[in-house]
Amino acid sequence: MVELQNVRVKYPTGDGVEKISFTIASGDFLFLVGPSGAGKSTVLKTIYMDVLPDEGHVQVEEYNSLFIRKKDVPFMRRKLGVVFQDFKLFNDRDVFRNVAFALEVIGRKNKEIKRRVLRALADVGLSHKARKLPRELSGGEQQRIAIARAIVNEPYILLADEPTGNLDPLTSAGIMAVLERINARGTSVLMATHNYDLVKKYHGRVIRIENGKLL
Repeated sequence: MVELQNVRVKYPTGDGVEKISFTIASGDFLFLVGPSGAGKSTVLKTIYMDVLPDEGHVQVEEYNSLFIRKKDVPFMRRKLGVVFQDFKLFNDRDVFRNVAFALEVIGRKNKEIKRRVLRALADVGLSHKARKLPRELSGGEQQRIAIARAIVNEPYILLADEPTGNLDPLTSAGIMAVLERINARGTSVLMATHNYDLVKKYHGRVIRIENGKLL
């Protein structure tokens, strides 16, 4: 389970979030909906503990933001998969190596890496693109590769920050189908988006945030 309890984050600019509380259980699909600048990305950052709350706490399985040691953060993040709007792919590596990177950094053996990468690419429908470079892919394909990299370590929860933000409606629908398929296998999904119209088309719990506060 993931739990946020009265989380407060304040940046020097005055932006941040206030009194954020919600839980994510196994198999949940949640939409965190709000306009740009509402605090969606900050909420996600507190979950993968890139930002620690000034007040309140975040619990990810056995890890609590109040007590976690810096050296334990990488181990906590192995329970999470994170998908960014700008993909964050390595332009000098092919698709296979981009996805494999998530396993290489934690010391998995080559045989296991190959098996997991090929399965993750199959999950997002891009096995045939394994030897392509990111620049040879469309935006939608690059986002699918980013999702494959996020799920290759079989995370407990997938965090997706505006995964359809730069994509056309048809490509966005394809990304949503991938996320639903991953969720149907038991992986929890928390998707941050400003697109209210997109959310209306799908089943899932909706959490609204504006000006750093939940509505």
